[in-house]
Amino acid sequence: MIAHIQLAEADFGALRAGGGGNILVVCGGVIPPQDYAFLQEAGVAAIYGPGTNIPVAASEVLHLIAKKRMAGFKRAKLA
Repeated sequence: MIAHIQLAEADFGALRAGGGGNILVVCGGVIPPQDYAFLQEAGVAAIYGPGTNIPVAASEVLHLIAKKRMAGFKRAKLA
């Protein structure tokens, strides 16, 4: 099995076991495009490969955090 897939499985298992299932996970590095679907199905919020524009990626990650935070506020209001 490929290292990034093993790491994603281990990370998500540890997060869920520790009550951190709501934490966003972002992957980066040399990840073959054919593995993106597996990682996204596992719960990876974003994947950034070589040559990623860092300011764009940072903006996207901040957007993901804000979106998740707003979803949490909406759930809290409904409770």
